[in-house]
Amino acid sequence: MFLDLLIRRNPKFIEAAMALHQQGKIPANAYVLDLDVVERNARLFSDVARGHGLTTFAMTKQVGRHSGFCQAVMRGGISRSVAVDMACALACDRAGLRTGHLGHLVQVPRQEAFFAAAKLRPDYWTVFSDNKAKEAADASARAEREQALMARIQTEGDTFYRGHEGGFDANDILAVADRLDALQGGRFAGITTFPALLFDQDARKVVPTPNLHTLNMAAEALARAGRTEIEINAPGTTSSAVLPALAEAGATQVEPGNGLHGTTPLHAVEDLPEDPAVLYLSEVSHHHGGKAYCFGGGLYIDPVFPKYQVRALVSSSPTISRSALRNVEIPDYSAIDYYAMIDSDSDQNPAPGDTVVFGFRGQAFVTRALVAGIKGVDSGMPELTSIENGFGDHVSWPGAFAQ
Repeated sequence: MFLDLLIRRNPKFIEAAMALHQQGKIPANAYVLDLDVVERNARLFSDVARGHGLTTFAMTKQVGRHSGFCQAVMRGGISRSVAVDMACALACDRAGLRTGHLGHLVQVPRQEAFFAAAKLRPDYWTVFSDNKAKEAADASARAEREQALMARIQTEGDTFYRGHEGGFDANDILAVADRLDALQGGRFAGITTFPALLFDQDARKVVPTPNLHTLNMAAEALARAGRTEIEINAPGTTSSAVLPALAEAGATQVEPGNGLHGTTPLHAVEDLPEDPAVLYLSEVSHHHGGKAYCFGGGLYIDPVFPKYQVRALVSSSPTISRSALRNVEIPDYSAIDYYAMIDSDSDQNPAPGDTVVFGFRGQAFVTRALVAGIKGVDSGMPELTSIENGFGDHVSWPGAFAQ
């Protein structure tokens, strides 16, 4: 879905990634990042957000919490991360990107709360229930600090992805705020939900969910009770294009993830300010039954769009020629993606070792893929920075040392 965008708006990146793969410097089954473009995107986003009075926390899970990505984001003016889970917080903290928001989407496990409070020291900590609020506050009290707590709220009719459900009843927000304020080691700081925005496939635009209205209603109730200085965290499908609407809706915190590498759904249908900065790279392995099989491992295509014909650039040398585009069959989600199958019934069949480049909206942290950062694409001197796994750990991949 994003390959056309890459070809049009970041062609040198594609060619650089293909060249580095052919030189033995980037492995097959790797998400590849253009770190210079990530930095530019982060600066653009942070400037727009700051102009609207919004605090930005960067989401890094989609690109495997890569340390180079974290550092590029910081150079672009975003100093804090939103950690989807503890592994995310640890990887970002290790890279120098401190924890701005913890506990949302994934609550902090009980036995990890003290470490989170004492070592990660998040600016904000989201809780879904009184039990989790007490755990966070108790841990913070032990660490001799007071933790700003965000209440995740919900009400009937709100939108959740299956498995994401949870939160306080929005109709009880005044009592919830009082209970959180009463905790030793904690204080009520604001409210959050997910998703506040979603891409509407039919309208081909980003629209508010009922959750955003729930946030507004809760904020109004809190204001009437005298609680006017609260944070309103409104994540979901966040690019610079939606920031004015979020600010108008009362949000104070935003959390771009795919927006920082130009792969929100809106980027697929409109040319937005952020340039695409990520691709998935593989390699042809073998032939069977009229198909060329390429290595998988990272072929989780985030299902924000209905199923579509996946295509890839396949070549033995760097190219963005559309003549190198091939239709590809991706294994169903119920199968392990050991390989994908490339159409090869033509005069020029893909050969083993050919580079395969995909452009799709990925989620590297749930895959077996490695993540490679490169810099210097625009200068014509692309250079590999590091190869890491989905936890942001540096990997001594043998090809990185090939001569």
